[in-house]
Amino acid sequence: MRILVVEDSTETAAYMRRALMEVGHVVDVAQNGVDGDIMARSNPYDVMVFDRMLPGRDGLSVVTDLRASGVRTPVLFLSALGEVEHRVEGLNAGADDYLAKPYAASELIARVEALGRRGDSDVPQTLLQVGDLEMDLLARVVRRAGKKIDIQPREFKLLEYLMRNAGQVVTRTMLLEKVWDYHFDPQTNVIDVHVSRLRSKIDKDFERQMLHTVRGSGYRLEG
Repeated sequence: MRILVVEDSTETAAYMRRALMEVGHVVDVAQNGVDGDIMARSNPYDVMVFDRMLPGRDGLSVVTDLRASGVRTPVLFLSALGEVEHRVEGLNAGADDYLAKPYAASELIARVEALGRRGDSDVPQTLLQVGDLEMDLLARVVRRAGKKIDIQPREFKLLEYLMRNAGQVVTRTMLLEKVWDYHFDPQTNVIDVHVSRLRSKIDKDFERQMLHTVRGSGYRLEG
């Protein structure tokens, strides 16, 4: 998933970002309410995590305005204010969940992933983004850094699966079952051929390589 964390404490934001990235998520960070509002409106996130007390604009007002403008991305509030009335305020502002500080990283991850599953069931996802790589599922268009990339239907399906699992190792068996929909001879080189072609398209002419081979395991797409 792609997650927005809006937290003014540099140390806390780094802690959350590291915890979420370790389980395979892509994380963007804003450190004030103004930037958080702009990023929430400008990018397709699966879940947003807002601290209540933020410089520039507080989290409550930002989330209230986002909901009023039609942004339906699931929101988790974090706050040292953990009394019932504070949680009610956060939920009434439009948050989907509320977690009081201090909290364990495992609980943060569990709550974020639960909201991500809820968001998937409520709103069909039509745009995938990993770093500067974007995929429009409706128009079936792929772009990197704004440059359109022409890929074949099977490559599109392969890339979609890799993007949905960005940051995680995807095995050959997973690709055979999820992209080709049935079992090939495990000795086939069909995956290697398609991955090679896809890599030449999405990484060609770019200094930073996104599609990596994990020796003995499979492949990983990194933002």
